[in-house]
Amino acid sequence: MALGTATVPYELRFDAGRICLDLLSTTHPEERLDSVAPLCAWIRGSGLVPPGTGLAHADASWLVGFRELRGDVGQLVRGSLAGALRSRDRAPGSGPHVLAVALARVNDLARPAPPAPRAVRCEDGTLVRELAAPPDCAALMAVVARDAVELLTDPVARAALRQCAGDNCPIVYLDTSRGRRRRWCSSEVCGNRERVARHRRRAALARA
Repeated sequence: MALGTATVPYELRFDAGRICLDLLSTTHPEERLDSVAPLCAWIRGSGLVPPGTGLAHADASWLVGFRELRGDVGQLVRGSLAGALRSRDRAPGSGPHVLAVALARVNDLARPAPPAPRAVRCEDGTLVRELAAPPDCAALMAVVARDAVELLTDPVARAALRQCAGDNCPIVYLDTSRGRRRRWCSSEVCGNRERVARHRRRAALARA
């Protein structure tokens, strides 16, 4: 399992293949973004900001914003997996479908400009990336929302979306494996659990 730079208690994962999918992973196996501190750890670990970027100005409104964005992206990604995005989002005489509402929100959040980077020369002469100004929440969420828009409008990437085959695992990932045969969000996590479960079943049958 690929881990980010978060501290151990947060157990954040960054192995779903896209930033927007990594955000969805923060709900499993329990809520990971339960305070501002793990959200900042996720922002850093996901690569939304360069290493060392200060996020002391982040507050509870950031947490609300990212969790709402996560919910909307989750609706769209799972709707795409179910084929719902290829059908009409509106039924005659009815109000807007939940997918249409989520799509409008994500499109709106994708509008702001992302944080502006700049190249800064270190003492040894090498160039490193920094941000031109402290990032605001809208700019960071725009990066995630744009990633979701790009994913959902790319037929090749969309076809590679997979739901983990592990028991009770809701994680969605991008299957870039050879032959598109990846079954689990992580071979070391859900894959290992499945192998252990198969071994126990075989052992139980042998004893019987």
